[in-house]
Amino acid sequence: MKPIQTHGSVIAVCLKAEPGLPKIAVEAIQLIADLGVAGDYHAGRHVRHRYLAKKDPDRPNQRQVLLADTSIHAEVAERGILLKPGMLGENVLLDGIRVMDLPVGTQLELGETLLELTEVRNPCLQLNEMHPLLLKAVATKVDGQVRRNAGMMARILRGGWLRTGDPVRVLV
Repeated sequence: MKPIQTHGSVIAVCLKAEPGLPKIAVEAIQLIADLGVAGDYHAGRHVRHRYLAKKDPDRPNQRQVLLADTSIHAEVAERGILLKPGMLGENVLLDGIRVMDLPVGTQLELGETLLELTEVRNPCLQLNEMHPLLLKAVATKVDGQVRRNAGMMARILRGGWLRTGDPVRVLV
């Protein structure tokens, strides 16, 4: 098992008011506890993911923020796919912390905010709008199992403003 990196920084923050990719990199985002990123399509008390909302519109939103990190961008770059912040649909791009190595339930302080990882993001075909091979690059088969490498979903425990350059700390 790899040692978990516990300190990093925010490289970019992104949002988009309507569904679809990419999310747009901005200077700062406001995270609202138990709701999501102010002004982002996926913010709300109930799940906003179109497929999941259709199945159960009253499902609580545990997918308020999508976190990705620069190691994911580097891995897909090895396949010739160059990503800019927001192209995976991430709200927050981190450096120094590999989010895919963290277990569900892990809490992270990002600047003045506090998040809890809720699930591995299940990538979908929409990623191929960014590059025709992106979905295959982030959902690969390893020993007959699908390995997802497209970020982690989180819920906001403590809100606040988050900016590029803010420190990130994994609470172990």
